[in-house]
Amino acid sequence: MTFKLVRKFIPATLIAAGLLLAGCNEAPSTAPAKAASTPVSMAAIAAEATGFTAGQAMSTRTVYVFFDAQCPHCGALWEAAKPLKSQAKFIWIPVGILNPASTSQGATLLAAPDPVAAMDAHEASLLAKQGGISTGSNIEAQKAAVARNTALMTRFGFASIPTIVGTHAQTGALVTQEGASSTAALAGLLGLQAPAN
Repeated sequence: MTFKLVRKFIPATLIAAGLLLAGCNEAPSTAPAKAASTPVSMAAIAAEATGFTAGQAMSTRTVYVFFDAQCPHCGALWEAAKPLKSQAKFIWIPVGILNPASTSQGATLLAAPDPVAAMDAHEASLLAKQGGISTGSNIEAQKAAVARNTALMTRFGFASIPTIVGTHAQTGALVTQEGASSTAALAGLLGLQAPAN
């Protein structure tokens, strides 16, 4: 590879990596104002949000993830969290931010008999550029749940998806992050053991 090609390749690689680790932002006109947000509360999320569990259901470590079914960064985080599922209970909370399919597909995931398998199938479909899972029928109650999840996320002042909320495994401190992470970075954020390469 010549020097000129390397100079073109490196910036493109850095931009792609930055997009992968970023998050999907709401449009500026709908982004919540941080100053008006309610303090983030794990108890409020546990009481008010509707999601599905991936990981150790009986784990004392709970990690909440607000995600949009149409968000590619959320799909990247879904994959990055998989190696950590033995150490924590990840509760995936669908919200409807990006487009109308966000709400209907999020509701369909909530209504699925096996939401984890449905999410895997959905992400595989998105990667294959097939649009994700087909919308289910009779999901009005789940659509209402997605709307409540979206309102809760907005109330906390979060403006990007995915949004991670949990407690650090060693310190017990509340941790939040807007945007996706690699597996190692997610482990570091949550104080979990990073898997060996």
